[in-house]
Amino acid sequence: MAMSMKHMSIIIATLGVISFIFGVVAENKKPAAGTAIPGKGAVICKYRSDPTVALGFLSVIFLAASAVAGFSSLFHPYKGKSIPQAILLRSTTFVVFLNVALGTTGLAAALLLWPTISEQLHITRNIHHNLQTECPTAKTGLLGGGAFLSLDSALFWLVCLMLANNAREDYFEETEDFKGGPAVNYEPDVVIKSA
Repeated sequence: MAMSMKHMSIIIATLGVISFIFGVVAENKKPAAGTAIPGKGAVICKYRSDPTVALGFLSVIFLAASAVAGFSSLFHPYKGKSIPQAILLRSTTFVVFLNVALGTTGLAAALLLWPTISEQLHITRNIHHNLQTECPTAKTGLLGGGAFLSLDSALFWLVCLMLANNAREDYFEETEDFKGGPAVNYEPDVVIKSA
């Protein structure tokens, strides 16, 4: 079965929503702080078991999958007809939305990866020689912000897909007319009689 634009848009939207859900749940499950256990010359931070790191990485994976599906959907040959990339890139609106989609995807990835990696480091490097440490966790709010940007990214990919569809339709109409497609009736509506 060949992929249609409708199928691609459903895939992009679904992957973006799943990334959003994983990011929001990761933000909600993140502990505020760990428990400090004083020892001889060091403090050991004990963190409760939570799925924040796994959910954060899953959110990033689904964001990347949504972006790959979004980008590939723009240049995919639907119904066996491909369009030159230069035709798409000629449209200023398409280029602007493509750059916005790429930018929001990159920013979403940064906002999701930063607290996820930071949380993983806090969990693995849990022995501190500063006796005043309070067992920190990753910065609050970044995962949630990354989740919302992940959803925005999927929406921008969908806008790009709609703009690419418009450019495809215009291109194929122009080439069909140029190659002698359906004849256009150029007869005037009014016939002038000579005297």
